[in-house]
Amino acid sequence: MHGATSPLRIGPYLVERRLGAGGMGEVYLAYSVAGEPVAVKVIRPDRTDPHTRARFEREATIARTISGTGRVARFIDADPFAEQPWLAMDYVPGRPLSDVVNDRGPLSAPLVASLGALLAEGLAAVHSAGLVHRDLKAQNVILGDFGPVIIDFGLGAFIGASKGSLTQAGSVIGTVRCMPPEQAMGELDVTQAADVYGLGTVLLYAATGHYPYDGARWEAVAAQVVNPEVGPDLSGLPDELVPVVTTMLAHRADDRPSLEEVTRQCVDLLRLLGTSPARARRALIQETTATDHPTMVLPQPDARMLDRLDSLERQLRAESETPAESVPAPAPGLESAAGAASGHEPGSRRKSPDKPAPRGGRPPASRRVAEELRERYAAKPTLAWSKR
Repeated sequence: MHGATSPLRIGPYLVERRLGAGGMGEVYLAYSVAGEPVAVKVIRPDRTDPHTRARFEREATIARTISGTGRVARFIDADPFAEQPWLAMDYVPGRPLSDVVNDRGPLSAPLVASLGALLAEGLAAVHSAGLVHRDLKAQNVILGDFGPVIIDFGLGAFIGASKGSLTQAGSVIGTVRCMPPEQAMGELDVTQAADVYGLGTVLLYAATGHYPYDGARWEAVAAQVVNPEVGPDLSGLPDELVPVVTTMLAHRADDRPSLEEVTRQCVDLLRLLGTSPARARRALIQETTATDHPTMVLPQPDARMLDRLDSLERQLRAESETPAESVPAPAPGLESAAGAASGHEPGSRRKSPDKPAPRGGRPPASRRVAEELRERYAAKPTLAWSKR
């Protein structure tokens, strides 16, 4: 049932209910016109300065191209220049690793090694496309019938967008607990080694139920993370996992292993523990999925939602055919902000030479804002390749 505080529609998607909320914004279960379930995240307003919007656009462009792995939720669509930016990704049936550990306790060493091998493989495919997640944690790993899947790729532009990001309210402490030292110190252009560290925190949590650092306030946690004299808390970690997790949580980025090395170490460990990677994956799925849990089933639109989707299809078709003179003005503040950023008077119209208006109407307000911001920040449609 549609929640009282949930939006009715986000972009071209109809919202059914809220799935959760966090430091970045709120997540909703929604449907495309064709009835496909998607997870749509609306970004918090305090994360949406013009520079971050432009950076998000570049990362979203790359996120759409990711292939070669089923371990990352597919990026579908985004509008970085909406009044409240949003992105849509595949809805992944399953439960967050954090919930599974909280409910049933830490996973055994073979299951953690399987988790590490599978996620390291998936991350390597994403890194090859030039993206870094920057916010890996147990809440961002979904366990389902396919095994572990990483969500929230494409949101990297909003993580650490400013040094002040650590002071944001919400689930900040959870994020800081899983943050590598270089990111906690305010470094914006972190490398793939940051995700190796994040994956290390995921494996530690899976095996012990706790993070490498903890404290009552985020400042206390961050102070430990950035101090090379304070080692991570590995209490409760099975001896077999200590070598791989310790190196993944190394203070210096250059001292951490590559994802390929993590995969190899986890596979070697599985052999030492008397099993194989394929058998361990099957055991991980069997022991972490509850078939009677409602989140394990891919949602389908009910009769009421089907009626709403029919109406949305007609509405979207009408919007695409709206004559230019009847296109509504952009939301208050959007156009004036773009004009101020680019040096143009509010209300002025500028056409992009390579993006003409579609036949039958003007570009939507968000595209006009995007054109202004691209000029301001020289935003390119591609993202620089990450370097180790």
